[in-house]
Formats: sequence, C-alpha cells, structure tokens
Amino acid sequence: MAELPTTRWAAGGAANHGYAQRFARFVETGEDVDGEARLADTLLPRAGRVLDVGSGMGRVSAALRARGHQVVGVEPDPALVAQSRRTYPGLDVIESDVLALSTEVLQAHGSPGEFDLVVLVGNVMVFVAEDTERTVLSRVRGLLAPGGRALIGFHLQDGPATAHRYPPEEFVADAATAGLRVAHRFGSYELHPPDDEYAVWVLARD
Repeated sequence: MAELPTTRWAAGGAANHGYAQRFARFVETGEDVDGEARLADTLLPRAGRVLDVGSGMGRVSAALRARGHQVVGVEPDPALVAQSRRTYPGLDVIESDVLALSTEVLQAHGSPGEFDLVVLVGNVMVFVAEDTERTVLSRVRGLLAPGGRALIGFHLQDGPATAHRYPPEEFVADAATAGLRVAHRFGSYELHPPDDEYAVWVLARD
C-alpha cells in the first residue's frame, strides 16, 4: 500500500496533547462525556454493530459498548490508542488510519466487515489529511451495512486551530459525491436546530 498522507491531527503535533488530558480528567471526575454516544444509541438496533472512526481515548466506544453494542474503535494516533487501552481495558481498538480500512482488514482483526453505524465525532472529519475528505466519506459508505448510517460532528467555527474549516455546503457536496445523503442536520448531539457553530450530521447511503 502507498504511504498514507499526513493527517491534520498528526500535523498538529504537541498542540494535540491537551485533548487527551482534558477528557481523561472529565472521566476521572465523573463528568458527562456521553452526549455523542446517547445520540448514536438511538440510531442503532439493539446489539448493533458500530465502527468508531477516530475513537481517540475510547470514551464514545466505551459508552456504546456499555449499552450493549458491538463496537470497534479505529484510531491512528498510537498515544491515544495506548490511553484508550489503559482507560477502557478490553475495548476493541485497531491502530489504523481510516484510509487503510477495508472489509478485509477489519475481518482479519476479527471485526465485522460492515456496520449499522459508523461514528466520526469530536471533529474527526476536520482532522483528516488535506483533500481526502471525499475519500474518507467513500470509505465510510463502503463499510455501511444495508440501512446503515453515519453520525458525524464537527465545529463549523471556533474549533481547534489546526483543524480544517469545513463549510456545510462543501461537506454536503462531498458526501453526495461519496454516495451519501444527509438524512438529518442538527446543531448539537441534543438535537438543537442547526446553527453556525457546530454541525451534527446523520448520513445514509444514497
């Protein structure tokens, strides 16, 4: 396989360190870090198959696993993979870039080859490598089971300094090119109306 392009997350270097530390403190102090998982749970059948792309320290994966779903996390940052395994022992995490994923790769890890829900929350889409957004969305579509959906959330403004600014119309066009349609758009994981600050998208196969 050709060498994968550097993600915007990896290019951020030391600027990323505060992310993991901040959420680790939230988990340790019992703060609510399950907002994304609560919405994801409503989009799933019982014991649904979930692929958590850019799973980070594992908080969303762990919350969905606790709700009875079969969850596979995928995270390219080795430091976050290590933290995930420390914080949530037994959580299934594959150290990989989403661009390297395929049905065959997942099945080789003992994971499902298709999913009822693919989750890309916490700004994952604005940290992928430059000019790979459509490729990432196409990869997501290819991993959806019939009737499956994707849950995607990212800041439209005032997000992390190293993140891509991804206008809604550009995202919708990229999704359509990848064979995905917007089923819903919200302004938060609590289903507030769409706004200019944050976008939560539910996508389905076109």
